[in-house]
Amino acid sequence: MQVVADLIDPARATALNVTLGREGAFAEGDALPPFYHQIYFWEPVAAPGLGRDGHPRVGGLIPDMGLPRRMWAGGRLEFSQPLRAGLPAEKRSSVDTAQRKEGRSGPLGFVTLRHEIWQDGQLCLTEWKDLVYREDPDPAAPQPQAQKARQDETSARVQGFTSTMLFRYSALTFNGHRIHYDRDYAKSVEGYGGLVVHGPLLAQLLMLMAEEEMGPLAAFSFRATSALMDGEEATLCRNGQALWVRGPDGRQNMQAEAAASE
Repeated sequence: MQVVADLIDPARATALNVTLGREGAFAEGDALPPFYHQIYFWEPVAAPGLGRDGHPRVGGLIPDMGLPRRMWAGGRLEFSQPLRAGLPAEKRSSVDTAQRKEGRSGPLGFVTLRHEIWQDGQLCLTEWKDLVYREDPDPAAPQPQAQKARQDETSARVQGFTSTMLFRYSALTFNGHRIHYDRDYAKSVEGYGGLVVHGPLLAQLLMLMAEEEMGPLAAFSFRATSALMDGEEATLCRNGQALWVRGPDGRQNMQAEAAASE
């Protein structure tokens, strides 16, 4: 198990509000919105300990499967009580599963991390984070066809993404993955069409939408299905407990499900 302690700085949560276009500042004792724990519990690694993609090299908590590309494929969360600003907290992490498989596009590594966030002796939330590792893309291989998103939303919000927004989110989450700020690397090495919008950023926006429309959340799960690039406008959609992100060409970028507290 890996344990990381942090003081839940109200100023950092306020900075995330600004990044997301939300109003309001946080003070000591205030309850934070769901998923705001992503901007805490940094694990700084000196430059020699980083991989070519800007992430810390694998081989510690996460096993090395010999695959260079990392993606946060999805996850699920169970919320017990709000995390509060201005108070110390602790993240306890472990590997739930780690396995390598052969897929249609080549070898794949699947890792599920389990995080528990504790504050004042109480469990605030449990998170399962699903990571996928794969080989570099083959430039000659045809691009996979993205799934088309649903069109039956009962509520929707249009959201744009600039390179500045992506940079700020990377900084607040201490995410060094170069696909979010190094356009040349994102395009020439990992084969994307531009800077990639963070999957957790899309999940964060869907969670905030769900909480505003459904009330406090008991659980949330999400799965990334296709990449969204900076400069693209996406539509955040909800119908009942189902939420999803639809890209400008109708492709599905993320699907999710939320459950409200009773």
